[in-house]
Amino acid sequence: MLTKTWSAAIQGIEAYTVEVEVNASGAGNDTLVNVVGLPDTAIRESRERVWSAMVSNGFFPPEGRTTVNLAPADVRKEGSAFDLPIALGMIGACNQIDRGQLQKTMIVGELALDGTVRPVNGCLPIGLHAERCGMKDLLVPSPNASEAAVAQNINVYGVDNLQQAVSLLRGEEQLEPTRIDVNDLYEQAAGADNIDFADVKGQETAKRAVEIAAAGGHNMLLLGPPGTGKSMLAKRIPSVLPRLTLDEALEVTRVHSIGGFLEKNQALITERPFRAPHHTVSDAGLLGGQTIPRPGEISLAHNGVIFLDELPEFKRNVLEVLRQPLESGSVTISRAGGSSTFPAAFMLVSAMNPCPCGHYGSVQRPCRCTQGQIQRYRARVSGALLDRIDIHVEVAPVQDQELLNRPDGESSADIRSRVVAARERQNERFDGDGVRTNAQMTPSQLHSFCEPDESAKSMLKNAIADLNLSARAYDRILRLARTIADLENEKDISAQHVIEAVQYRSLDRQSW
Repeated sequence: MLTKTWSAAIQGIEAYTVEVEVNASGAGNDTLVNVVGLPDTAIRESRERVWSAMVSNGFFPPEGRTTVNLAPADVRKEGSAFDLPIALGMIGACNQIDRGQLQKTMIVGELALDGTVRPVNGCLPIGLHAERCGMKDLLVPSPNASEAAVAQNINVYGVDNLQQAVSLLRGEEQLEPTRIDVNDLYEQAAGADNIDFADVKGQETAKRAVEIAAAGGHNMLLLGPPGTGKSMLAKRIPSVLPRLTLDEALEVTRVHSIGGFLEKNQALITERPFRAPHHTVSDAGLLGGQTIPRPGEISLAHNGVIFLDELPEFKRNVLEVLRQPLESGSVTISRAGGSSTFPAAFMLVSAMNPCPCGHYGSVQRPCRCTQGQIQRYRARVSGALLDRIDIHVEVAPVQDQELLNRPDGESSADIRSRVVAARERQNERFDGDGVRTNAQMTPSQLHSFCEPDESAKSMLKNAIADLNLSARAYDRILRLARTIADLENEKDISAQHVIEAVQYRSLDRQSW
């Protein structure tokens, strides 16, 4: 008896339909199940999980030879999410479920040996795909029901075990579909931040640089001795960035759903991501990888911040792979079976010491490094990567009196209000161009919106001559000056804006 049902798999950040065909021929004396359609090891092992789950719940596999085909058969499939649709297809092949009902339902879920349905990754993009395909119902593991229910025009049922799924399809058990009001959830979840810039003592120059970086979406490097608060500043950057829009929240949640980073019953991520991978991370861990590519750290930081502490300690090849995503806002991973593209529009924040011992240029503690050691340490970060970092700011040690005083700086909410106002001016400027921030401006937009006045041109000319700036560094200074002008609600770029922007290219000024 031939039975068909529907499931889905993930490619990149999108889902595609997988047709699960089960043909129970009844031929032969022994029960034999073959799974075809380019399955990976986890899918081939599903035969044992499905058999045990069916027996534990009072169902028995069809006798004789049973063939399970996962179509399209020329696309490799991986993971355990096909356990539940295979089991229900086999039960349907024994006429224990209405095959017509299976045709209207998309199903995903992993089975435990006792029939418990375990959560799987990617239920949000699967739910949105099932909605687009016009499916009536979607069966998912109960912990995944909330994220799948972000799709509004489909009945999402969270099931706990195989018996419950069969009873639901037979009409013997009535379950209320999971409903999520995405707009209401988004408004409720946009609460207060746990960390605040008001906690930071001193560091007014660095905080000003953070505000500019947040306003224009600029990448930044924090340079200073150990213990000056570089990590403390970096961790507070999301608290001054504009709140995620609903569309951005859906993009972020989709990536985290595929990566398996959503918490149980979490439907939507409403705070900007902050990722801080260790310096031992591989290039595959940063970009994404595996046989069927999965998102890496830079994609998990999409619409948020990725923080690379101790930048020179990262492997050179790992840092170099950041160059293309920093320019394009996406990353494409190619494998023998095809390629997948993941979003990676992130703000890069990095930190490093000025030398191996960390005290080069300090008046408090002498530096013990030789000139050769300092040069080798700095050479670990290529000039090409530094050119793509708009702001280089020095973070000096906090003075004793500042440490003794209570923190009295501006709150994150106050800084955010100015950042949001500057972003609104950029949204008006780039309306309909697909660009959100000054850091993303194209060369033509740079010429259109960043034309300095005569005094500013003179300052730029002197800076180019004195610092021997590259063409990319020149562009970065113009972008920074445009953001500084936006923060001050100025239409034109003046000499004062250029002067401040040049000050944030400290590595150029030091002939790094």
